[in-house]
Amino acid sequence: MTKSPRRTRQVPATPEAVAAAAESLRQGGLVAMPTETVYGLAADATSDEAVAAIYGAKGRPVFNPLIAHVLGVEAAREHGRFDADAERLARAFWPGPLTLVLPVAATCRVSLLARAGLDTLALRAPDHPVARALIEATGRPLAAPSANRSGHVSPTTAAHVFADLDGRIDWILDAGPSRHGLESTIVACLTAGPTLLRPGAVPEEAIAAALGRPLAQEPKTRDAPNAPGQLASHYAPRARLRLDAVAVSADEAALDFGGALAGGPDRIRLDLSPSGDLAEAAAHLFAYLRALDESGAAAIAAAPVPRRGLGAAINDRLRRAAAPRGE
Repeated sequence: MTKSPRRTRQVPATPEAVAAAAESLRQGGLVAMPTETVYGLAADATSDEAVAAIYGAKGRPVFNPLIAHVLGVEAAREHGRFDADAERLARAFWPGPLTLVLPVAATCRVSLLARAGLDTLALRAPDHPVARALIEATGRPLAAPSANRSGHVSPTTAAHVFADLDGRIDWILDAGPSRHGLESTIVACLTAGPTLLRPGAVPEEAIAAALGRPLAQEPKTRDAPNAPGQLASHYAPRARLRLDAVAVSADEAALDFGGALAGGPDRIRLDLSPSGDLAEAAAHLFAYLRALDESGAAAIAAAPVPRRGLGAAINDRLRRAAAPRGE
């Protein structure tokens, strides 16, 4: 028997809407919430059924774990075990766009399904007033991957969410464009010491400075992800993406940076940052990929982006977006 579509309500993120969405979450519903990174698809992280609904709505592989969102370190300690490094990073960057992968605490209530069966857990305290109000009103940790179909470009506006998930979720809380436009940085604090699993909105250099030493790097030979956002092909537009382009052909759309790309039609050209500002480029990345993809061009030529600071995360997302879909 086919399940009936949900009625998706897209509304401004008023206190009344947040309260109604929190009640929906307590009843097993799905709510797209704004965060400072991208829009997240929230569900009660303690409920197997609610977490399963996230995987179903997104079409996400169940071996790909989810981030549990909490208000801060005190709430996080119920679910994950903090060592001195994890405490230092949480104190330095929470609330904010840093996710910590920690050993599971004995008191953890986060669904095993959300953890993809692992004995580790990804935790984050978001720095967005609506996300924090929703967590507080729900009274439970919220599992919240990006609010898009699995593998698609991450959403930075409520309209992006609606385009991907209308009829699949219950609420979309609209609070305007995401501030960073790039997902959180993920660092594992396990037996090997702090290890970078995914570059993101907090630059690696800032994390190393807080620790007083460099981060270790995740080995490339892993059969299944141990944190979100590690699939080889991810954040993918329908159009082919050509990286490190210096010129644009007549049949390509242009994803420029600092006006570096020559040629191609101006009508399908977007510059991540004409001034070469990496923070501006990160904020525009997913929205511009979506807009160029919707132009109908068969391919997108992407200009080189420096790999320093936030550029490391931008290049990571571009590489995954360009990966063959079979990876």
